[in-house]
Amino acid sequence: MSVGEVGVEAFRIAVRRVAEATGAEREDALRRLAEFGAADPAQRQDAADTICAYLRTPSAAPAVNGAAGHGRRLGQPDGASALDGVDGGARRTALRVLVGLLRPAVPGAGENVGAGESVGAGEDTGAGGVSPGIAVDLSGAALVDADFGGCELAEARFADTRFLGTTSFADARFTGDAVFARAVFHGTARFDDARFAADAVFGRARFRGPASFDRVGFDAMAWFGRGEEELWEDDPAWDAVEDVVPAPWDEPNEDDPGWPVAVLTGDYQSWEEGGDGARFVGAVSFRSVRFDGPAWFCKARFGADATFRDARFGGPVHLDQPVVDLDGARWAGDGEPARWPLGRTSAPGPDGTIVLAADRSVAPYSGQLADRDPDIRRAGLRLLGQLGDARPELRQRVADAVCGYLRVPLAFDVTGELTPAQAGEVQLRRDAQRLLTERLRPAPGTAGGAGARHWPETDLPLCGATLVDLDLSGCRVGHADFTGAQFHGGTRFDASVFAAAAFQLGGPEGRASFHGDVTFAGARLDRWRGVRDVLGGVVFHAGAVIDDPDDPPAGKS
Repeated sequence: MSVGEVGVEAFRIAVRRVAEATGAEREDALRRLAEFGAADPAQRQDAADTICAYLRTPSAAPAVNGAAGHGRRLGQPDGASALDGVDGGARRTALRVLVGLLRPAVPGAGENVGAGESVGAGEDTGAGGVSPGIAVDLSGAALVDADFGGCELAEARFADTRFLGTTSFADARFTGDAVFARAVFHGTARFDDARFAADAVFGRARFRGPASFDRVGFDAMAWFGRGEEELWEDDPAWDAVEDVVPAPWDEPNEDDPGWPVAVLTGDYQSWEEGGDGARFVGAVSFRSVRFDGPAWFCKARFGADATFRDARFGGPVHLDQPVVDLDGARWAGDGEPARWPLGRTSAPGPDGTIVLAADRSVAPYSGQLADRDPDIRRAGLRLLGQLGDARPELRQRVADAVCGYLRVPLAFDVTGELTPAQAGEVQLRRDAQRLLTERLRPAPGTAGGAGARHWPETDLPLCGATLVDLDLSGCRVGHADFTGAQFHGGTRFDASVFAAAAFQLGGPEGRASFHGDVTFAGARLDRWRGVRDVLGGVVFHAGAVIDDPDDPPAGKS
């Protein structure tokens, strides 16, 4: 057997030991794989594939129920327990070894493999001495304190990955598509100074701690929106969707297990758009980010400070959330479609570039809903109501802004014991709801509710919103999207009339839930369908009044 054949056979043995051995023997096998990658660049991708396959296998830790729903499996371990099983040490070693393979070669590297240092060979670099990167697939894996800082990655798949502890992709380089769809970042997430040369997909990702994307370069599409793909009903790709095992959906105030994986469904007669956009529970910063391609944040949700100060946009933009800070931002996409928050507009800057400035056509309102001070946000709501009263052509945009505010995720349980600050936030939410409902309810004794304070047939995009003591009784509404919405306290739809309303996507996906008593007495939720047909699979945790002869008992769906 030749020397080359001996090396190949030794590599195969190391691969088998990673799969079969346990404890210290498995850790030794992982380090041995890194040594092969250092000695023979041709084996580096195979070594990375072996490590990723190992990290994707379920842990031996005790299992907990994951999310149920559209063909989803139960009994998968959650992120925390997945790294505490009998092979927890080997998994941490595997992650360090993988990172070592992904970092560009540096002089003297390779002596301490498995500790996160580069093990690459200097001759395996592309133009300019930069490694072209290795493809990784860690979809569905659970990683603790993952530090991919400075790594070079080709195609990178982190769909449904659970990142525990602190996660860093700072200064990482992605040369192929980077897919983080439905990933969950439980702690701090850092992407500062990273570079995405191809598409970056963060659709429906959840950031439960602070996140930072400062100075990131997005050369192609940056997708932080809702379901990024449409599947026809007979598409075989549904099989892959049904195999997705999302992280447990334990967001405050919500109980829909199918929400993280709902996608766009199409057929020749109708379509349904499902899933939330990326959700940032903690503060997030996109300072000085460069978006060369589309910047898509449709239905993204920001629960705390969200700054895009000094960002540069070069293509189509969908960033209309009222709570984002765009001070100093520039846009070079003249002629491209763009959707900014109400109160912002593009205007020529002093240096000839296009800046995002306060929209004087909607003065005096200018982004007060993005302010930390609750009194300023309250004033902003009042000004928005006055703006819609005076400018009928802006009423839908005003309603969209208020609905966007109601879609902001809350980091606390609205039914628990509240601090004064939390109680103030809940009251602000009630104020925003009342701004809309008072203008959707025709005034008594007027023909069709005519008057400056009546906004007939206004749409309500409240997908995924947390609503408290919502009173739509007697209101006249256009199209309302309550998909995935959560209703707390007492809710009233009695005698309301909608052009159309959606409360779920079909089956359990995107279902609305009522956590307190609700009445639909005399309601008409759709021009063509009955109330019960519209409500479909929504969940009633308390009493429900529905004008059908076979009313469900309280507490049943």
